[in-house]
Amino acid sequence: MKTISLNVNGKAHKGLTIEPRTQLADVLRDHLNLTGTHLGCEHGVCGACTVLIDGTPARSCISLAVACDNAQITTVEGMDDDEVMQALRTAFNQEHALQCGFCTPGMLASARDVVLRMPGATEQDIRYAMSGNLCRCTGYVGIVKAVKRVVDERCSAGLDQVVNPRQAVGPVGSGHAEVMAADPAGIVLPSAAGAAAPAAKARPAAPAASRKVDDSKPMTRLQQSFTVAFPRDEVWEFFGRLDQVTTCLPGASLLSEPTATHVEPRLRVKVGPIVADFEGAADVERDDAHYKGTIYGSARDTKSASATRGEVEYVLTEINNGAETQVDVQLGFALTGPLAQFSRSGIVMDIAKRMTDAFAQNLHHRLSNRGAPEQGAATHAEVTELNAGALLFSVLRNRVAGFFKRLFGAR
Repeated sequence: MKTISLNVNGKAHKGLTIEPRTQLADVLRDHLNLTGTHLGCEHGVCGACTVLIDGTPARSCISLAVACDNAQITTVEGMDDDEVMQALRTAFNQEHALQCGFCTPGMLASARDVVLRMPGATEQDIRYAMSGNLCRCTGYVGIVKAVKRVVDERCSAGLDQVVNPRQAVGPVGSGHAEVMAADPAGIVLPSAAGAAAPAAKARPAAPAASRKVDDSKPMTRLQQSFTVAFPRDEVWEFFGRLDQVTTCLPGASLLSEPTATHVEPRLRVKVGPIVADFEGAADVERDDAHYKGTIYGSARDTKSASATRGEVEYVLTEINNGAETQVDVQLGFALTGPLAQFSRSGIVMDIAKRMTDAFAQNLHHRLSNRGAPEQGAATHAEVTELNAGALLFSVLRNRVAGFFKRLFGAR
């Protein structure tokens, strides 16, 4: 047994004795009789059990209570006096955003976070942000209208500052309550030192590039090499022009003007009927003395839950007495979401080889023309497309042909 302390809805509960495996939702319902927190799937999928832990929405059905020791917890019972929650309850009623009401406590907790964190949220933004809360009754139309109504009302009233309660890296709870400040209603808000500035851009900012690949996802690692008939210094100088290098990749274009070390690319990929538009950011480190470079990047599909994060290391080596350059590339990436089903390593290796060949051809063309872009090359407004489906079909066709050749050649 473990003994923990929780601050729930502004009230301290010390000396709670529980088993280490007990989930926070069970403590709230069974130990503290706060049954407004509903349990649905108990797998962290439906969102009905969502509460605020240190001000951040979290699934209480998969949050271990021992991991929330000394944390600030806010349930639907503790939000009666919160002005955002009052506005949401009114909007939910008037927009017919609830029927049986089972999902509503979790919906309200998530909606409150959207209103505070995304003051300029569009209907599409709201649908995406609320997609982790499932409802079997409403069809979501009323819910989206209710949240959008509160967002618009607050913007009209000048209450459009971004409030992001997340002030520490790591699981919510976990002893991070000391960096938060509770308001009189017991709802945890960011301290004054962590207040965020208002959002000014219409287009969401591209995700920051990661310095390290997410170790929680299995990595696919590839190694490729190709040769270009140009001196190493000339190839190295070209690799420093990120706009030219990016658009050498089939299907790639630029979201904005790159800097010397940062680029925001867009990659459009077509796999059969699936079209994915990956938008992201990448940071580049270059070692001029050793002709080595490393790219750290991440991107997400604007149309689905697919996302990728990875790193690329490349080394330039002189060959043929300096007349040519060998480019050795090592790629590590993790792909999640619907498109991850196409990431079988053997097929990816073959597709990556064909993409590398296409990149090398484009690179040779740009160098031959002193970096001038190809006619019809992608710009900010234009969209190119990588037909991964065609590449996949070509790879499979060659594999089948190779299989029968080996089969009949062995007889």
